[in-house]
Amino acid sequence: MRKADNQILIIFGASGDLTGRKLLPSLLELDVRNLLPDRLVILGASRTEFTDEAFREEQCKHLLPIVEKENLPKEKLDEFLKRVFYVAFNSMDTAEYPKLKEKIKQLRQMADLPDNILYYLATPPSMYEIIPQYLKENRMNRAGDKSGYRRIVVEKPFGTSLESARKLNEHLSSIFKEEEIFRIDHYLGKETVQNILVLRFSNGIFEPLWNRNYIDSVEINASEMLGVEKRGGYYDKAGAMKDMVQNHLMQLMAFVAMESPSVFEPEQIRDEIVKVFRAVRPYVSKEIDGMVVRGQYEGYRMEENVDSNSQTETYVGMKFFIDNWRWSGVPFYFFTGKKLPAKTSEVIIHFKSTPHTLFVGQCSGGSCNKLIIRIQPNESITLRFGLKMPGTGFKVKQVGMDFRYDSLATTYLPDAYERLLLDAMQGDSMLYSRSDALEASWHFIDPILNHWKEKGVEGLYPYAPGSNGPEETRKLGAEPNVDCGCHF
Repeated sequence: MRKADNQILIIFGASGDLTGRKLLPSLLELDVRNLLPDRLVILGASRTEFTDEAFREEQCKHLLPIVEKENLPKEKLDEFLKRVFYVAFNSMDTAEYPKLKEKIKQLRQMADLPDNILYYLATPPSMYEIIPQYLKENRMNRAGDKSGYRRIVVEKPFGTSLESARKLNEHLSSIFKEEEIFRIDHYLGKETVQNILVLRFSNGIFEPLWNRNYIDSVEINASEMLGVEKRGGYYDKAGAMKDMVQNHLMQLMAFVAMESPSVFEPEQIRDEIVKVFRAVRPYVSKEIDGMVVRGQYEGYRMEENVDSNSQTETYVGMKFFIDNWRWSGVPFYFFTGKKLPAKTSEVIIHFKSTPHTLFVGQCSGGSCNKLIIRIQPNESITLRFGLKMPGTGFKVKQVGMDFRYDSLATTYLPDAYERLLLDAMQGDSMLYSRSDALEASWHFIDPILNHWKEKGVEGLYPYAPGSNGPEETRKLGAEPNVDCGCHF
């Protein structure tokens, strides 16, 4: 893999949880595998008063477990930390940005770096407009020479509605070019998600079957055993629809449903994703209650930082259709929630059963054949089909042909953030959301949220922690997934 250009990575909100838990550990893992630029400077920027050395010491507690796991010499960590610097400044005050500008100048001179900067907004969403605006006011959104560049990575949530997402897109587009804006969704950094494209477009045995003629339905599930834990303040404003469906599950669905691009390049792939989103059939108000189920686990309103009268959903089950030639009439299902029996993320392709059932146990009450693409835990692909049981007669049992992704090689499988950080440093936007795709997905989700707002608590179904979700999910008509058992 080619290395990225030498550059400065500036992390706004560097004293926060995301930097210590994900960003710096991912960068250390990349460094261990010699994938970082030869001269990369990592500059943390936040209000907290740290010197360079104090910030390095603070981050050591997050990095030492990697050193122990990889059995690395302590010198390797020391070498990595020499790349890490810090500047204390108030990102909400445009008058403070010259301090950041001066620090960048010093670091470029010290490390002999070109004028390449990647900004990473590891901040609350309220800062997504403020920081870019102040970068522009201080002429820090454009490189000083023609060969340099500026890029910016924005964490989710990217807007809370179509209107807010469109407003944020317009704002960022007035400061950075679209190819310089990287809207991150860590789900797309997972190896198995990327493998969906390879599975579909490199194997002639699947593509002829990947359509309405042979596929009965498609399920996409993302369930968690835990509740909101310490994220009550954020989650109560987001809910399962915004937190999971609008970004993660919609992106997974696009990978499953998209047409083959003419060439395997970022913009061609993102073009196909947009086409899928635009083909999703929008709901009319009278359909929503029959095709979308929302639930809230019992005890959610007693969680820390959660409103005691909260109407926020912790579970969503939904059925929808894609109106194009490939998928016309094929139902797609999303299931996601907290406090469910298992932690799993998977895509299940239910193939149509044979026209006539000849054998006992042939289909076990559901689809005879399934392709299960498991994203977590244990990234894997399973093909389910029927075989004759040993002995007399023709009793059929469903069996699985299993493939574990980690069996491809003994080499390390990169974390999602490792892959996505490396892509951003290289300027590869393939696994990042484009503005038109984001707005198209919000166009589908917005009517549901508005409908729920009008209905209030009516139609918000309770469910017991550890159960499969609300009983009302059965009305969607989805076939049970016997491999997981985490939904109806």
